[in-house]
Amino acid sequence: MNDSFIQKCINETLHGLRDGLSHFSGPSTAAVIFRLPDSSDLSIFDPYNLLRGHELKLKSFYFGESKERNLPQYNGSSTCFSAIEHIPELQIDGLISYGGSSSTVPYQMWFTEHHPDLSSTGPTERWLEHTVLRFSHDVANDAELYTGISGSFLREYSTHAIHDHIEKETFELTGKASNLIFYPILQSILAISKTREEGTFPHGELVFVDPISMEDVSFMARFVDTELPRLNHHKHVRKLIQAVQGTDHKLISDGTNIIGVSYSRLPTYSITADYRGHYGFLRINQDPVCSFSDGRFRSSSLRAKLYEVEEVLLDYRLKSETRDNLFHIISTLVHNGQSMKHGCTFVLDLNTTPSKISGQMLETPLDLNNPDFLELAAGFSRVDGALHICSDQRLHGFACLLDGRTIEGEDRARGARYNSALRFTAENPKTIVVVVSSDRPVSVIQNGLVIDGQCQWRSKPSFTRAPKALKEWLALDD
Repeated sequence: MNDSFIQKCINETLHGLRDGLSHFSGPSTAAVIFRLPDSSDLSIFDPYNLLRGHELKLKSFYFGESKERNLPQYNGSSTCFSAIEHIPELQIDGLISYGGSSSTVPYQMWFTEHHPDLSSTGPTERWLEHTVLRFSHDVANDAELYTGISGSFLREYSTHAIHDHIEKETFELTGKASNLIFYPILQSILAISKTREEGTFPHGELVFVDPISMEDVSFMARFVDTELPRLNHHKHVRKLIQAVQGTDHKLISDGTNIIGVSYSRLPTYSITADYRGHYGFLRINQDPVCSFSDGRFRSSSLRAKLYEVEEVLLDYRLKSETRDNLFHIISTLVHNGQSMKHGCTFVLDLNTTPSKISGQMLETPLDLNNPDFLELAAGFSRVDGALHICSDQRLHGFACLLDGRTIEGEDRARGARYNSALRFTAENPKTIVVVVSSDRPVSVIQNGLVIDGQCQWRSKPSFTRAPKALKEWLALDD
């Protein structure tokens, strides 16, 4: 097979996949291990060194003595590129993978990061599954018929990935295909999310129920069949959502029309668009699928899990109970700031003697293990400035001003709250600052640096454009 064609094909496919996932989940990379029909050796294409650090797992899986090393072979009779047999994924910590075998590509396994704040891995898995199909298709076409469209298509695959995930989950939950047509539903969900009414974005739940299950819905109010509002009349639906805002009631749709307003009880299968202003969440029953904001679907749960704070606290000599209490306090305050959609800053001061910070000091520090005082602290967080929380689990002050000298790494695009935290922690090494922006990003800052919840180690990209033999990449002797 033409090496230059394979090189071009694999480059365009992988980089299209990477770009698409980066828009959906934040900065992402990708890699693939594959074997072509005219070769007995496995090849790897990992231009961003995603798989570095996992060599032992790969050696054991592909070249070890266990039965895992016996690679699956395509056993189907069809020569069609789309007749793909699924290959069980490699269970590698921090990665999502998907593999397949076809007559045109007997083995391929694609990898990408498992971001810590994913709502669900399902859409990403469907993205990788489609990548398996695209690569099989391109190799089948060979150089003469290669269009190069796979990379472009994978860049824009987010809505398709969500559609494919919903279809798969629906069949697994119900044992059959749904009568709901998902593409227009997804289109309407985004269109409604962008539609303002009297200057505000929608708040409330819009639930999609299969028409054959509509009789299982407990309606509070059902509209006349001849006058049902159409789902694609987005402005009208946006007005109707006001009827369920601030309640447990739900607007019910059959995917084409708005049928009425329901109590909380729903059929065993439904799809919910949960609008929360300028962002929202998509769920199958109660299982999260993704979030949406700014007219786009995103993988993020949009809820800070604060892995970074939990990990940083382990670096200090604190009693286990103290560590757990501090994490609970910070998590509660951060999530309150996010839900109320206001920016706020929290200084976690782990010095034996509290640091002196300019602000509104309290005569008697508040014990934040007391729910009433924790609620009051959440209220103080709305005031400009930071909350000063010490290792005694008490609030010592609020409206605190963080200062410091200019340091490298400041980002003027992030504003004063963020950059002040960078400067302050650079000069106060035993402090952790958590910054919650009004548009929901959460930054954990220590020693003048932002701590990323993902693995920090990554060797420099090799930017190679050609696949390598896996044995060579692993530095194995023949």
